[in-house]
Amino acid sequence: MRYLSFLLILSLLFGCRNDKSITLHEGVWRAELQVTETEVLPFNFEVTSPDALKIFNADEVIMVTDLSYSSDTVVFKAPVFEGYIKAVLKKDRLEGEFIKESLDRVVPFSAEFGVDIRFNSSNTVSNSNVTGVWETVFSPDSEDDRYIAKGIFTQDGNRVTGTFRTTTGDYRYLEGMMDGETMKLSTFDGAHAFLFTAKVSDSTMTGMFYSGNHWQEPFTAKRNEAYELPDANSLTYLNEGYERLSFRFPNAEGQMVSLDDAQFNNKVVVVQIMGTWCPNCLDESRFYSEYYDNNAEKDIEFIALAFEYAKTEEKAFRSIKRLKDDVGIQYPILLAQYGTSSKSKAQEKLPMLNHVLSYPTSVFIDKQGNVRKIHTGFNGPATGMKYIEFKEEFDDFVKQLLSE
Repeated sequence: MRYLSFLLILSLLFGCRNDKSITLHEGVWRAELQVTETEVLPFNFEVTSPDALKIFNADEVIMVTDLSYSSDTVVFKAPVFEGYIKAVLKKDRLEGEFIKESLDRVVPFSAEFGVDIRFNSSNTVSNSNVTGVWETVFSPDSEDDRYIAKGIFTQDGNRVTGTFRTTTGDYRYLEGMMDGETMKLSTFDGAHAFLFTAKVSDSTMTGMFYSGNHWQEPFTAKRNEAYELPDANSLTYLNEGYERLSFRFPNAEGQMVSLDDAQFNNKVVVVQIMGTWCPNCLDESRFYSEYYDNNAEKDIEFIALAFEYAKTEEKAFRSIKRLKDDVGIQYPILLAQYGTSSKSKAQEKLPMLNHVLSYPTSVFIDKQGNVRKIHTGFNGPATGMKYIEFKEEFDDFVKQLLSE
């Protein structure tokens, strides 16, 4: 009996040693997602301990503490989002996949230890500088997929940072370089994997946008420092015959919640139409959560309506809980839809709106229950001054409603 116990202890000890021996090397790694046969999306991350790493996109640093090891395999997942990377460690390399189970999407992944560059360069000197504003059209030749954007970039040497703003939000922190006459930009945040490449002249761009390995579309752009997108407060509105927003959706406890509930009576209410899978929604949720906590004594309430692509109600509520826990959200998040994030399906749940154009969309309701403004999309921290302007506009408008 003692011999068997001794063997059991030995096996546990050696098992622990094996797990410990395959932990990731501490330091910088260069990762690649294979988005097409010829195009890779690079990003960098730094392992700070066996249980933590940081993902870098320009000024954004994403802390990852959800790491697990099994035999020769490591799995890590960014905060909030469902997607995860699963890879086999082979000396100084990782080989595996970026997986989003609810969408049945798998992107080949690899990483190399000790490499701190993002994009490989041909060492061709560039005569172009993309700093400034670019009037942009994605899918310019497609009537169904065409949409407009505003490119905002800063170039320092051959390093380029910036983002594209659209009518539905921004593409968050993009980082890359000018390589000869080619601009290359990428971002990876655990939810979205974006790659942009473009041929650049003094005043025009012709390029391609890749979203993971499931979507790609062309874009064109021209310099235009005066270019502005349509007003985000004019794109979504109430259909004729409606003055109020109305809904009734469940919370995690199974209780049906609506704007008729006592907690919203005689309050200014901000209704957030969102999804836990949406990076712009995460940026907005962080801002709203902080604002809500800092103004708890005032007559203002927030309530979020989550439109989830998780295949089951249980998984959808699990994603909602993860978002609330990671961000520290105190206001209610209701499950409005699961199984799809279709905007047309979302509009069926909210027929008083002309459409659901964007996740996120915010509906501002005064103390009498009237809709006073609907803001489409969200300009997050990656948009710089636009984000600061949004926060100031938000605060001013809420104060106006509170004073009435």
